[in-house]
This record gives sequence, C-alpha cells and structure tokens, in this order.
Amino acid sequence: MLALSLSDLQSKLREWKGCALHKTATQAVLGEGNPNADVMFIGEAPGQKEDELGRPFVGAAGQFLDELLGTIGLKRADVYISNVVKYRPPGNREPTPEEKEQCMPWLKMEIAIIKPKVIVPLGRHALGHFFTKLSITEAHGKAQKLTDTVTVFPIYHPAAALHNGGLRQALYDDFQALGKFLLERK
Repeated sequence: MLALSLSDLQSKLREWKGCALHKTATQAVLGEGNPNADVMFIGEAPGQKEDELGRPFVGAAGQFLDELLGTIGLKRADVYISNVVKYRPPGNREPTPEEKEQCMPWLKMEIAIIKPKVIVPLGRHALGHFFTKLSITEAHGKAQKLTDTVTVFPIYHPAAALHNGGLRQALYDDFQALGKFLLERK
C-alpha cells in the first residue's frame, strides 16, 4: 500500500461524511504547515473563521497562536497545526466524545504522515487524546514522554486566554518553556 500524502488525505477528508458535523459545517478543515515539522500543534475543532476559509487557527485564537510562536522564534511555516475534530461544531460548542472519536482517525493519519517529535496539544480536548488521566491545569507547560521518540508538551488553548485574561501570562510562560525545551533537545 502506498503511503498517503497530505494532499491525498485532504482530498479524502473532503469526501468523508462519517461525522454528523459535516451537515452543519461549510467544509472540512485539515491541518496545514510544514509536512516535515518536528513540532505539531493540535487544537480542539475549527471555529467560524476556520470553517469559512478551510484552514486551522486563522481566527482570533490563530492570530494569538502566531504571536506566541513568534515569541520563541517560530512561524506557522515551521510547524504543523491541526485539530482533533475536522468540522466546526454548531455555534462553536465543544465537540462531543462521539465527534472526537469519529474524527480521530484523520488526526492519527496526519500524525503518521508528519511524524512530529513534539506534539503540543492546545487545551484539554487535544490533551485527552494522548493522556486521558492528565488535566490541562496540572500538565500545561510540562513535557510528557509519549514514546521514546515523541514528547507531548500540553499548553492551554489560545482561545482560553482570549476568554480569560488571567491565562494569558500562563500561555506566554508555557511557550517560553516550550522554546527552552525545543532548544535543549537539539
């Protein structure tokens, strides 16, 4: 069997109707960025702007993510950015466990293609895929070994800081810790 490319995966996702969210969303949103990235950021689900444009993290949370990346010398083009759920839940509600489970094979395929060395789950929904017993409150900003070659580095979702200004400094601090971790592993 030939390995899938990201463009093949994108084409297949556009045709996929295995999640009821496709009925209310404008389009599926696959990740984007450097296909050879060592670092992969994973959020929860597309928002309104992402649904309109078909790209992850392009709304207010995405602009904040771009700013945070810049604080550690990275750009979007250096990393790969995706979401657990591939369609926007109506009204930006949280995705259900069933919706996350239905979309999980797509995320797993993205991870298999990208082969990141560091996975950065943004928020509790993304973290829950890797560590079901860890809470984002206790795990954020701390490296968690997933395998011998992959580290998970949980961080609060940028949207959380947009809604709760008290988390803003924690996000900056977590990105500084991530930047330090990435430098140390080189």
